[in-house]
Amino acid sequence: MKNRVGIVGVGQTHHKSKNTDCKGQELISIAVKRALESADLTMVDIDAIVIGNMDHFESINYVDMWSVDGSGGYMKPIMKVTTGGTTGSAVGHAGFYHVASGLFDTVLAIGWEQNSESDTTAAISTCFDPITEREFCGGAIGPLAAQYTAYMSKYGATEEDAALVSVRDHNNAALYNPYAHLRQTITVEEVMKSPYISYPMKLLDICPRSDGACAVIFAGEDKAKKTVERPAWILGVGDCHILVHLADGIGLANLPSLERAAREAYEMAGITDPFRQFDVAELYVPASTAGVTWMEALGLCEEGEGPRLIRSGVTNMGGELPINPSGGVLATNPIGATGLLRIGEAALQVMGKAEEKQVEGARVAVATGFGGCFWSDITVLSSSTQLG
Repeated sequence: MKNRVGIVGVGQTHHKSKNTDCKGQELISIAVKRALESADLTMVDIDAIVIGNMDHFESINYVDMWSVDGSGGYMKPIMKVTTGGTTGSAVGHAGFYHVASGLFDTVLAIGWEQNSESDTTAAISTCFDPITEREFCGGAIGPLAAQYTAYMSKYGATEEDAALVSVRDHNNAALYNPYAHLRQTITVEEVMKSPYISYPMKLLDICPRSDGACAVIFAGEDKAKKTVERPAWILGVGDCHILVHLADGIGLANLPSLERAAREAYEMAGITDPFRQFDVAELYVPASTAGVTWMEALGLCEEGEGPRLIRSGVTNMGGELPINPSGGVLATNPIGATGLLRIGEAALQVMGKAEEKQVEGARVAVATGFGGCFWSDITVLSSSTQLG
């Protein structure tokens, strides 16, 4: 890596199920404006733009060019990144690498989605093989349900364990995050009484579809230090795509792609004891069940110990390692922006700018992305350019 890279600005829209006030370009514009304002920058200071969404959802081709009126990228280099559910985190990583390489000094990364103008399930279902996959993998819900069923059978986890994750994230959003889509406190009893979508997952275990956008500004070390008092430094990144077909993941109790991505990012960042070294985590949890099963892939607990960690309360606000103070994906899910939101929210934590959802003393954070055939991205951020 040629240059150290820090995040200096984060902006997002107020997310909702259907935004009737503006179209996609305007959603993008709002997020960009807020990111620039947070860093006291203008578009003149931006060298290049990376943008992404699930472009087959809204049926917009060449979104990089279509979005210029919103992104402000007139006469600037613009790169489009689209990697399914990991689009947001991949956009963030592309922004990081463009600066780390020395190619650009300041890069604006944008993720967005206007899900109200698309049929998400139809778009996902029809991209799978109609003979071997479509009946079972009709969208993301079936494979996630199968994974938790396998995990329950192997380790003794329960539906109530997943409900605890749902309550944690929904209530964090309701109490601390004015930008969140779903902002209503719930109880374990309410989760358990909500209708089944695909056993063992119920309605309140599943993330929504949101209209929204997020923008994050990455800058080289010299520019970052001049721009803000406390940048969020990127210490490590990791990516892993290991499956060809979504059905290949059926029967997996864990998430090996996240384990490998974490190993890559931890080596880069110098993380040796994740649970004790991280102060806060923003994890891509598309269903509450994943909030139980995927922590061990991150090294936050031993294999099969996810339920114990959730029941102990240490991942709640005020606990030893708060997870998803923003409410995470269970409260807000503009798919093309969702992973970038995780990076942005983690950055705000280590910058000390998370406002109501700020974790006191947060210095090191981790953010993850998830999508497609159970692939994973991970980002390690810190208030210092190195650990220790």
